[in-house]
Amino acid sequence: MTALRAPIDGPVLTTDRLTLRPPRMADRDAHAAFYASDDSASVGGPFTGKETWRVFAALSGHWALMGYGWFMIERRDTGRVIGMTGLHHPPVHADREIGWTLFTDRGQGFVTEAARAARDWGRDTLPPARLVSYIDPANGPSQAVARRLGATTDGTRAAHNPVCEIWVHPTPEAPR
Repeated sequence: MTALRAPIDGPVLTTDRLTLRPPRMADRDAHAAFYASDDSASVGGPFTGKETWRVFAALSGHWALMGYGWFMIERRDTGRVIGMTGLHHPPVHADREIGWTLFTDRGQGFVTEAARAARDWGRDTLPPARLVSYIDPANGPSQAVARRLGATTDGTRAAHNPVCEIWVHPTPEAPR
């Protein structure tokens, strides 16, 4: 018996510097290396190899179950995966979330560029819903990205993860 590897059916978005696409099995090593490192502490890590697989499988499976999910962020100039961003709404979350994680190449505006593209795609494609980001108060860089995207927080905490503050993204104005 031969197992088939079907790619995730999802959109591919491009910005000036980036390609955003659904995850592929080839992305697992970059994902696992980041989540096994101390750099992942602000997003719940570091994780064991078994845990990194569960996270990768969950983010990949969200596409199949919900029709949207996290995109891998790929630099157009090198083709290298440098992180991920996207929208998800697992049953344990009160709201649809937009999140982002940069594995490498920090400080160059890549994550804001990618998150903005994913957010705009979601607004244009998905049914309207409140959009939030769940951010650890100690994660200043992620708070800065949220601010650049127009989100604000009142300091309330997420029921599914009381460490994280809820950052609410503005609703776009309806066309006139």
